[in-house]
Amino acid sequence: MFADFFFVFFSSLTALFLLRKFAKKVGLVDQPNARKHHNGSIPLVGGIAICITLAQFLYYNPQIFDDSGLYIFCISTLTIVGALDDKYDVSFKLRMLLQGALSICMIYFAGLELHNLGNMIGFGKIDLGLFGYLVTVLAVIGAINAFNMVDGIDGLLGGLSIVTFGGLGIILTFDNQPNLAYLCFVIIFAIIPYILLNLGAFGRRRKVFMGDAGSMLIGFTVIWMLLVATQDGIIPPLRPVTALWLIAVPLMDMAAIMIRRVRRGDSPFKPDREHLHHIFQRMGFNSVQTLIAICSIATAFAAFGIYGEFIEIPEYLMFWLFIICFFIYLTFLSNVWKISAFINRKLNSQKA
Repeated sequence: MFADFFFVFFSSLTALFLLRKFAKKVGLVDQPNARKHHNGSIPLVGGIAICITLAQFLYYNPQIFDDSGLYIFCISTLTIVGALDDKYDVSFKLRMLLQGALSICMIYFAGLELHNLGNMIGFGKIDLGLFGYLVTVLAVIGAINAFNMVDGIDGLLGGLSIVTFGGLGIILTFDNQPNLAYLCFVIIFAIIPYILLNLGAFGRRRKVFMGDAGSMLIGFTVIWMLLVATQDGIIPPLRPVTALWLIAVPLMDMAAIMIRRVRRGDSPFKPDREHLHHIFQRMGFNSVQTLIAICSIATAFAAFGIYGEFIEIPEYLMFWLFIICFFIYLTFLSNVWKISAFINRKLNSQKA
């Protein structure tokens, strides 16, 4: 087990060092602009390195989960298109069309679909029937774009991914699903080298970014694993409502930002600087403090989801608590400047 983890870590780290030089030669780099405040040209190779590492691991361990070949094909396709998007700025409509097509492949060839939501509302078990196909496609597109949207500061996408895969791995371990749990931890060890380089552990000049290739790969992998855990088998190891808590921050941030954009009359896909990490930074937090704060929030959500799963808190109660948390989150983001001004006035009055 530990030999595999070391192999995956070393393979991912080696791929990053080799790919970053190649990326600079071909121009696969991120340049600073009005929305991206970083120094210099940063290679966009994190996702490519993780894809190569996971594909290599699964090629030698195809028995670890069903349809590993299909999964490799899907993440490879997403990574290639994501890399093209990183370099040439592919239309978001084309990207979503591809994401929808791959979700259909997943449904048709792997038999993975959202057909049961459990007793999420409180009026009995929800079977989606034929609507399951449409809901699955929307869930895949939503998960991919949720993780894409949170990739805004150093370490955040990697940190939130580790929270999700770590939480899922813990649940699967205790549910006696060793292969799937093992794969979750393998993915974490494939991500860690990226986080180290992204945060400058090997020097700022060796810094890399994940790129759309990586965020799409991670989002797709998350939804694939959650579908296997919540829908596969007679008695799935995970209730669907628990999945919401494992991806709470990316999901809430995506939903909240889209609601706010639509309220302004903008496209929900129009880029801006109003994500949660931007809010924290405008309130005076530096990048490291923002990273720690958001990952701590995500960990708290995931821990509560795992706790609810283990002690079997009713699904409908977990769902409505999640909805309440989301509306608190949305209200906070919508009134953050009023809240910040009120706190500052109180602090200043106490000092006086």
